[in-house]
Amino acid sequence: MSKITIPEDYRMPLTNNELQRAIELIHTEFQRNLTVRLNLHRVSAPLFVDGDTGINDDLNGVERPVAFHIPDVGANGEVVQSLAKWKRLALKRYEFKLGTGLYTDMNAIRRDEIVDNLHSIYVDQWDWEKHIDPENRDEQYLKDTVREIVGCICDTATALRNEYPVLNFRPDRDVYFITTQELEDRFPGKSSLERENEICRLHRTVFLMQIGKKLKSGARHDGRAPDYDDWNLNGDILMWNPVLKRSFEVSSMGIRVDAEALDRQLTEAGCDDRRVLPFHRMLLSGELPQSIGGGIGQSRLCMLLLEACHIGEVQASLWDADTIAACEAAGVTLL
Repeated sequence: MSKITIPEDYRMPLTNNELQRAIELIHTEFQRNLTVRLNLHRVSAPLFVDGDTGINDDLNGVERPVAFHIPDVGANGEVVQSLAKWKRLALKRYEFKLGTGLYTDMNAIRRDEIVDNLHSIYVDQWDWEKHIDPENRDEQYLKDTVREIVGCICDTATALRNEYPVLNFRPDRDVYFITTQELEDRFPGKSSLERENEICRLHRTVFLMQIGKKLKSGARHDGRAPDYDDWNLNGDILMWNPVLKRSFEVSSMGIRVDAEALDRQLTEAGCDDRRVLPFHRMLLSGELPQSIGGGIGQSRLCMLLLEACHIGEVQASLWDADTIAACEAAGVTLL
């Protein structure tokens, strides 16, 4: 059974026709802002990859990819769950110079997702990756990049409001930075989600850093695969959602692992068996460029800026009978 929340007296501010045109505007404006601010260029991306290479993102390590055998190719295909690893290979293959990078439209299927207001089995995001100097592997460079992405979101929101004055959401450009350990220390006894809600209630735009590493309590704030982000140099961009009155993750990102960080995190996560995979061998031998990258949810961003209460209002997916019935009863249109 899905867990959904429909605020009292909720109504989508735009008509169905306006909604589709507004989604197009968000995509156009945000992509333009992102390419300029981060010096990125668009590339084409795969819908599926070879499942035997270790390129597919395993997210928290437990989600099962949608897999299928391709007889004529003699390979096992996997529909991507994200492009975190593929993008870093693409930086090398497409010969992106230092200070430049790529972005792409990523379409994924996450079959084990628990669907609710924010989550769907269909995931669409702008996946991006940038070639950086090893000297930029520090917290300041990470923070500067976060501020640029938040600037992209705010500029897009301004353009959207100019076109559709009925919309009121104004994201806060001022980013509050805090680590997962600092957050646990500040709100002891609360769950990870409760801590995120509390900090976003106080500071409307938050970058929560160091996700994946163990906290003093012995728990992890959230899971993060050991072979793409450096757990000391990553985080999530969270914004306060005034419709749902909760924290709202817009982006997961970070400076990627170098050989030292990968070696450490594979052992800590109990994933030493991955060392023999082609992608991991390249990383451990220093063959891939140093990079920073992440994913920015397309439907997530549309949902936030368009003041929607359910992600199904801005993307077409599959929903369980209880979700469909609850939305119909509340007058919420699922695409």
